[in-house]
Amino acid sequence: MAENGSIILKGGQIVQRGELFPSDILFSDGVITLISENIAPEAHPEAEVVDITGCVVSYGLVDVHVHFREPGFSAKETIASGSAAAAKGGYTLVCPMPNLNPAPDAPETLQVQLDLIRSEQAKVDVRPFATITSGRKGGAVVDMAALKDKVAGFSDDGSGIQTADVMKEAMMQALREDVVISAHCEDMDQVPFGPESEWVQVARDAEMATEIGCRYHVCHVSTKESVEAIRKAKAAGARVSCETAPHYLTLTQADRNDEGRFRMNPPLREAADRDALIAGIQDGTVEVIATDHAPHTAEEKSRGYDKSLMGIVGLETAFPVMYTKLVKPGVISLGKLFELMCDNPRRIFGFGGALEPGQPADIAVFDLDGEYVIDSKDFVSMGHSTPFDGWKVQGRCVRTYKDGKLIYE
Repeated sequence: MAENGSIILKGGQIVQRGELFPSDILFSDGVITLISENIAPEAHPEAEVVDITGCVVSYGLVDVHVHFREPGFSAKETIASGSAAAAKGGYTLVCPMPNLNPAPDAPETLQVQLDLIRSEQAKVDVRPFATITSGRKGGAVVDMAALKDKVAGFSDDGSGIQTADVMKEAMMQALREDVVISAHCEDMDQVPFGPESEWVQVARDAEMATEIGCRYHVCHVSTKESVEAIRKAKAAGARVSCETAPHYLTLTQADRNDEGRFRMNPPLREAADRDALIAGIQDGTVEVIATDHAPHTAEEKSRGYDKSLMGIVGLETAFPVMYTKLVKPGVISLGKLFELMCDNPRRIFGFGGALEPGQPADIAVFDLDGEYVIDSKDFVSMGHSTPFDGWKVQGRCVRTYKDGKLIYE
């Protein structure tokens, strides 16, 4: 890299208004300074020229649902390994969930995690969630005002808020502080892991959020009824959003076998649920694709389907799987995919950032034509459990920059 950090990415394309346009990109000292169809290198002799002919450039992808397992569970993943996996996948901003030890439910417990993020020198921007309730136990609601400036939002991910009164109190606080509640919806009075356990709580919360007017986001939506409840709330003007994950968009329970790499919560559903999620993406009801990247040790995922711990990894496979299975067959456009994985999460959570001059040089470069086979042995994540092992895909990330610094090649 040139000494002053000036780089020209030459010969690539960017997506604008849903179409691909040839564009060179110049960034210097960590900031995008010029985007033009042809940037003459001789006009910028200080810049290193990087040939990315045939590649597509995006602003850095965002994942609003990951698990980096620190503090408390560093045998599964560390902030260092998780952020390296994110960089390899084209992500420059990720949001770890708070099922940690200690759970980040107050300034002092959150600080333990923030110190680790800093000390491990995370490759990407790591913005954690704080818990909704103290200890993530579903009881007393945390002091959101004391935490909001240092977190992406509030979630008890891994557990649904069982009591409507507790969720109402959380929503009232969220409205007052203008923060996002990111809810894992799972009603424990329903059949465990059945569709009702998800959508009954989604419907309850979506109705409350419509009345209260808070910012409310649903984690890892997997059922057709959840999609419909969110669609209804949006139609009523609610500030409601949701995410789904690549595995719910490409697999059903019919694809499952007796391996831990197919076990996650919520589980894979029926074909009708998958189709409803795809329709929800197409009509704007489902606005975000997140991975729910959830690493475990090899032993914890080697006990067969029923006895393995729940969770799979996804940061290194999400874009190529979605490009291959949704964009290539014409289900959605490439521009739509970048909206789902970059623009919408930035907007919904207030992160900002765009592929424009003056913005931080957080950039991902993708080779859409090069075909390769996903091999979990090549992952940089400490977790290797994925249902996509052996899939032939296109759309590999070949370069990622954070603030103009090359963090993956």
